[in-house]
Amino acid sequence: MYVVVSYDIAEDKRRTKIHSILKSYGQWMQYSVFECDLTNTQYAKLRSRLSKLIKPDTDSIRFYFLCACCQGKVERIGGEQLRDETIFFVDGTGS
Repeated sequence: MYVVVSYDIAEDKRRTKIHSILKSYGQWMQYSVFECDLTNTQYAKLRSRLSKLIKPDTDSIRFYFLCACCQGKVERIGGEQLRDETIFFVDGTGS
């Protein structure tokens, strides 16, 4: 699943931890926005990890799920290019 995650965290130390966790799951796009391509298991683990860190009365994290069709309609102007996560295997036999 393709998920855009945005966050508003009141405290610097928590914000840094949230940012660090999200970096291991997706690509940092803007100050508090990540784009993540996750399995259901990865999403559940990410959500659990983040929910343990935040203070719900002052912090918020939002998850926006995009279907494949909607993902293809995302328009970007400037900023970092998306990483190519494609894996290629090279046949080392020379044939």
